[in-house]
Amino acid sequence: MLSFKYLSFSAQSDFAPYFYDNGAGSSNGNMALFSISEDTSIGTHVYTLNGSDPEGEPVTYGMTFDKGSKEYFSVEPKSGNVTLIQTLDREVQDEIIAFVTITDGRNKVVENVRVFITDANDEKPEFLNLPLIVDVPEDKASGSSIYRVQAVDRDLGSGGSVSYYLQSMPSTKFTIDGHSGVLRIRSGESLDYELSRTHFVTVVAKDGGGKYHGKYQVMTSTAIITINVLDTQDSPPVFVGTPYFGFVYEVSVPGSEIFTVFAKDGDQNNPNAMHYSILSGSDGFFSINSSSGCISLTSFPVQLKNELYELLLFVTTVTIRVVDLNNHPPTFYGENGQQNRFELTMYEHPPEGEILRGLKITVNDSDQGANAKFRLLLVGPSRVLRVVPQTVLNEAQVTIIVENSSAIDYEKYQFLTFKLLAVEIDTPERFSATADIVINLLDTNDNIPKFSSEFYIARIPENSPGGSNVVSVTATDPDSGLWGAVKYSIYGSGADLFLIHPTSGIIYTQPWASLDAEVKSKYNFYVKAEDTEGKYSLAEVFVTVLDQNDHPPEFNQNFLERTMIIGAPVKIEAVDEDAEEPNNLIEYSIMKADPDNIFDINTSTGEIKLKPYIKSMEIVQNITKQKDCRWSVVVQARDRGSPSFSTTAVVKIDITEAVSRPMAAFLMQSRDNPMKALGLAISIITVMVLVTVMISTIIYFRNTKSNRITPARRIIRKRPKDQRSWTFRPWFGRSDQSFGKFFTDDETSGNHSSLRAKPPAPSAPVLPPPPPVHSRPSERLRSVPTVSGSMASRNTSRSSSWKTSKNTDVAQRSGQNKDGSGISSALVSELKMRIEQKINEANQGYYY
Repeated sequence: MLSFKYLSFSAQSDFAPYFYDNGAGSSNGNMALFSISEDTSIGTHVYTLNGSDPEGEPVTYGMTFDKGSKEYFSVEPKSGNVTLIQTLDREVQDEIIAFVTITDGRNKVVENVRVFITDANDEKPEFLNLPLIVDVPEDKASGSSIYRVQAVDRDLGSGGSVSYYLQSMPSTKFTIDGHSGVLRIRSGESLDYELSRTHFVTVVAKDGGGKYHGKYQVMTSTAIITINVLDTQDSPPVFVGTPYFGFVYEVSVPGSEIFTVFAKDGDQNNPNAMHYSILSGSDGFFSINSSSGCISLTSFPVQLKNELYELLLFVTTVTIRVVDLNNHPPTFYGENGQQNRFELTMYEHPPEGEILRGLKITVNDSDQGANAKFRLLLVGPSRVLRVVPQTVLNEAQVTIIVENSSAIDYEKYQFLTFKLLAVEIDTPERFSATADIVINLLDTNDNIPKFSSEFYIARIPENSPGGSNVVSVTATDPDSGLWGAVKYSIYGSGADLFLIHPTSGIIYTQPWASLDAEVKSKYNFYVKAEDTEGKYSLAEVFVTVLDQNDHPPEFNQNFLERTMIIGAPVKIEAVDEDAEEPNNLIEYSIMKADPDNIFDINTSTGEIKLKPYIKSMEIVQNITKQKDCRWSVVVQARDRGSPSFSTTAVVKIDITEAVSRPMAAFLMQSRDNPMKALGLAISIITVMVLVTVMISTIIYFRNTKSNRITPARRIIRKRPKDQRSWTFRPWFGRSDQSFGKFFTDDETSGNHSSLRAKPPAPSAPVLPPPPPVHSRPSERLRSVPTVSGSMASRNTSRSSSWKTSKNTDVAQRSGQNKDGSGISSALVSELKMRIEQKINEANQGYYY
């Protein structure tokens, strides 16, 4: 006979969990002396909290921060993985105070850790005292220092060191010391206020470099130094506007002003007053005002002996020419003589640079010298045409050239009008002449049809009859005549159900087309607008089929059956095949219930539940006298469309109470899903079969090993008088340690005292011990059932008696499990029967 004793466990002391202290440089432990670079990316796994519980209980980890401080890390409770969740900046905060925790569910340990943030080269040098402005006298000696540039870098180490250099630029007059930042005038260079009053120098501050996100980088900043040169008295006066030319006309009189010269001190920052005088060349006919610089005539022009006089002033010369009277204005001439209107007909968009050869224009001024010098101007639309030449002396052929071809557009202007002006330049009279230029334009097919929009969005209700208008597209061609006529066409994968009128652009559905939003609600295709020469443009059309409420809600059955556990809802669902909201949104309501005022329904989800006051079967049975507690509810499903459709269904609801045993509760919950129960049964059977095979294999190898060790067989002769049948009576449901017990026939009849001592029966192979169970102190010790078996001879009666006892035991167990665990009991019985059969076969090897 085999038996296994119960396993028992005693309560142990409950110790608090603890962290592993792995010291600095470790990536796991309690984060002691842990440091992290400020360029670590958000979401990086930076550390793993690691600890243990003396009792081997599972532990969880956590991390908290001081109230009001930023939380930089998050911890995965089970694995202890620490992840960075905030951007780090050492220059703002160089360490983080955090509290790491470890707990086994009952005891919690908190440790204060200080996380150090290490530096990365992420800061640029910053200049101080911006803006950088320096005032330097122009006589500052070459090589002198004029300014010291200062920049700081908040990084540490080489990344915080700063050096300076000037950006390369041609002919710079300055240099800078790379370490101190002292700016100097370059050796051999000097400053000159009269040549350049201000200098702009770009200085670069560069750090020593360092790693950032694993890559070495050098960061720089730039600033502009403004150097203002201060003037000193070192420059002579300078005449402005040279060379100077003056004219004496035949009608001039003594005292007439001919010309005014102007000079200024070379030292412009602190100028001195100017004094003018004529050194030579006047021959007594000209004088100059010493303060204003105005040159005047001192005699009549007829007294002048020369046509040209050169007056020598200090550092400059004034040339004075004697000229005739300006008594002839400029005049325009055409092929037939003097003319002030010129007309031309041409096609639009001529090539740029083309000469308008149809215009034959000549301009003339009969005066001599400066009186015959004039300028030509073309006034009209800006930068369309230009005139050549622009300055004329006496006479020239006028040429008009196309400058902007796109502006000569028939669709904008059928004709262009310009005014051609000739204006004298250097005469007091400023005589001028004007001529009109009219250009008549001829049209060409230079435009393509253009839609009023690049795309059109249309909406049409579903179930619209064939031939219904969808949308009207419009394209225009600004060209004239047949070139401006537009023809429409339609194409594309989504255009099968639509047509377009070739001239009006109205898009409508095919006569046979039937639009259904539930089948397809979006169409897109292209429309083409084309002129008579094949020039075209495209636009895309998007058609949305608007859903109409043409489908009522539908239940999958008109008669539904549900089982409701008190306290839990049951759900019914209807489907509306409409495509869009609110047509396919369903509201549920209870139309009728028997008995009334028992159920509530969620109008959105269709969940039916009992009224809150119904909490037990006793209340249910007080409401109805029926024992089966089967109630009917008429549920209506109504959509939110307009008009609204509805449908109803009768729901038969069985009311039951929640069962306490897991198997019965599972089977009760699986009434509506039998496949789930079937899957569980198959899983249980599979596990039982595998256990049976494993135990059989172990017994087989144990028997084989036993036979090899003791090959001699023991012969036991049967005694007819003492033959007794062994009856196995397993005790199920007992709380003591014996699972089953063997009795002989005499013991069964009560003759215990008459038994003689018998040699002990051979032992059967021992079954493997049950797996150890780790119990918690809070759990109640449970009894562990053991399996007992018996050895029997080949006697048929004894074997049948044993089987009868076994079947009786199975029947008793089956009777005890009427709540849905019958399948499990049958499997256990079958497993036990196979184990006993294997034991019996092993024992029979000793008898033959």
